[in-house]
Amino acid sequence: MDDLIFFATCPRGLESVLATELAQLSGTSIEVVQGGVVFRGSWQTCYRVNLESRIASRILWRIAQQNYRSEADIYRITFQLPWQTWFSPKLTIRVKVSAIKCALRSLDFVTLKIKDAVCDKFRKIKNTRPDVDTANPDIRIHGFLDQQQLTLYLDTSGEALFKRNLRKSSGNAPIRENLAAGILALTGWKPGVPLLDPMCGSGTFLMEAAQISSRIAPGINRHFAFEQFTLFDSSVWKQLKEAALNWQLPCTSQLIFGSDLSGYAIADARENLISNHLAEIVQLKQANILEISPPHQLGGIIVMNPPYGVRMSEQQLLADFYPKLGDRLKKKFSGWCAYILTADPSLPKLIRLNPSRRTPLFNGALECRLLEYRMVEGSMRKGEPRSSDSVPADLAVISSDQ
Repeated sequence: MDDLIFFATCPRGLESVLATELAQLSGTSIEVVQGGVVFRGSWQTCYRVNLESRIASRILWRIAQQNYRSEADIYRITFQLPWQTWFSPKLTIRVKVSAIKCALRSLDFVTLKIKDAVCDKFRKIKNTRPDVDTANPDIRIHGFLDQQQLTLYLDTSGEALFKRNLRKSSGNAPIRENLAAGILALTGWKPGVPLLDPMCGSGTFLMEAAQISSRIAPGINRHFAFEQFTLFDSSVWKQLKEAALNWQLPCTSQLIFGSDLSGYAIADARENLISNHLAEIVQLKQANILEISPPHQLGGIIVMNPPYGVRMSEQQLLADFYPKLGDRLKKKFSGWCAYILTADPSLPKLIRLNPSRRTPLFNGALECRLLEYRMVEGSMRKGEPRSSDSVPADLAVISSDQ
């Protein structure tokens, strides 16, 4: 089966860089849609994308796409599929349904009809049926409905691909790994270019950059749902993993720098890097972002996820902090390009710099913006007062790696 259809999901805003990545991983007939990318390939392509994609959230195999008008049609379409050839009834299942402009009354009822159809098919053919496990299923079945069509998928990934088993310490609500990797792709950063995260928190950006620098496949230390499919080819999978391991580079010092005001955050980041054998790659230090200087004489890329205010007291702290941040970047980081991920709508105005690009992104359900600032002399808006380079003490308690 060399012409299967897959749908790679991703955080909204990363579709374009995911499409580029999938082309590099042998995907064909690539089509960007909202929330992901449709592509074609063989089972080997599917295995490789799961193993090596840094940006995708899940890889879904499209098994049906047909018109429907009622819940009875949903049942019929699902029942006619050869489920018994794809996985064993000894495995547990979970059905998840989403929809846009669907006229049916209840998605819960649609979910039940799909589950019933799968179980009834197994009962008819095998005289037994799979159990349902909504928490930790072996097999995930996804249904999507629009006004006219039902699309059914088998999830080849299992746990979401951003769950790379990297974290020992996570601090406060870190960003997801595939969002961090996607942001690095949006910045155009490549190994060898200086990279600084001056509000690194538990080190999500740093770990992703370190893995990229050492060519470590992000899925090399985890399992995938496709390994339980009846169609699974273990020899092909073994060859792909061996090739990925042979492709890795030794973990040596790179121009990747991280700092944070919080000593606890630096300790978390260091523990995460050490536990994944990445500590040699990244240079860490505890530092106030408003007091640091460029860690390398060449220009480079700054990427950060600064705190955003939830309570009124936090908002006032940040209203004082953002202008100082913009001032420090302008005065000390000429020749660098800064990328700031923020969910705070006040930041673009308060930082007093003119963004050259604004990219809408989502961190889970949280709508954010990735702001690009090219730091050249005169990039600060004229007439703004200079501020003293000090972070209010209370700001240290607001997470910098959300």
